[in-house]
Amino acid sequence: MAPKDIVEQTYEIIDCFFDPSSKSSDIETDCSVGDDDDSFDPCEIAGKLREIGDEFDEQTIHQFKRALENDSNQVEAAFTKTAEALSNTWMAERGEVAMEKHLLRASVTLGLYVQRNYPKMASAVQVAMTAFLISRVAPWVSQQGGWDRVASE
Repeated sequence: MAPKDIVEQTYEIIDCFFDPSSKSSDIETDCSVGDDDDSFDPCEIAGKLREIGDEFDEQTIHQFKRALENDSNQVEAAFTKTAEALSNTWMAERGEVAMEKHLLRASVTLGLYVQRNYPKMASAVQVAMTAFLISRVAPWVSQQGGWDRVASE
């Protein structure tokens, strides 16, 4: 799958992630995903991502919470730092799992946390989460064959 397609799909998935009421038919798709990719459903993938994001390290989340409360201009930096800290902790516990899966899980965990506890910050975190996934996880998603394959694992 082309990296551009992964980037476009990432935007669609994160849009669904932050708006659980949306349906796939509501999402405008500009990407050309090809005939063999008709199974791509960003809202279904967003739902699967929500399932993996329910666990978190309370101390790390507390630091993220403080960063959100103290400086809303630093959301992306705080998001990146916290996602990396969570994934490094999980990597130490389960080194056999690909680092990108830990990064994905950490991103989703933070996104859910903000959605539930700081809904006013959700749009800023949505931007940070999308940028983080595109820069840190999208190349791996492409190597795996796309978001639909990653979500089905």
